[in-house]
Amino acid sequence: MNREDARCPADGHGEDAPGSGTPAHPGPAVTLRPVDATIRSAVLALAVRSEQASFVATPDTYLRMCDTGGVWQPLAVLEGDRVVGFLMWGVDEDDDSCWLGGFIVDAAHQGRGLGRAAVLAALELLVEQGSKAGFALSYEAENVTAAGLYTSLGFVPTGERVDDEVVARRPPSGRGA
Repeated sequence: MNREDARCPADGHGEDAPGSGTPAHPGPAVTLRPVDATIRSAVLALAVRSEQASFVATPDTYLRMCDTGGVWQPLAVLEGDRVVGFLMWGVDEDDDSCWLGGFIVDAAHQGRGLGRAAVLAALELLVEQGSKAGFALSYEAENVTAAGLYTSLGFVPTGERVDDEVVARRPPSGRGA
């Protein structure tokens, strides 16, 4: 994987110049950046809306998982130079699927398409990791907002459960199963 920042442009034209490798996405532009000491405190300050708190862990919990488990890799979601969200990724050794997890957008920045832009940027950045078995993620069944977002991006619930959460997968082509 290219560990440099990934940018998800917001020009809305549907395509970039041929061969650029970067699809254009309508909506805000976000950058994904590995979490390091310079932005860790901004990630720790992220908070979701109170009604969403039962669906996600705290940024501190997610960063500890990344620091200690050896599986999850942390990425900050930036709009300009401001940290507006977080997600982590890892490859499942059993089936080679690239998992996205710990996805949060700060309450103050929700409702503007940043979540969609961040997932699209992650799919683009991690295309090599998802090229064999595709992408996977999980969410609480009651989290209808997350379910709608992920479904609209080609993730299809599989009937699998992980920690009592719905598992959805997106094949390598990006199209539903």
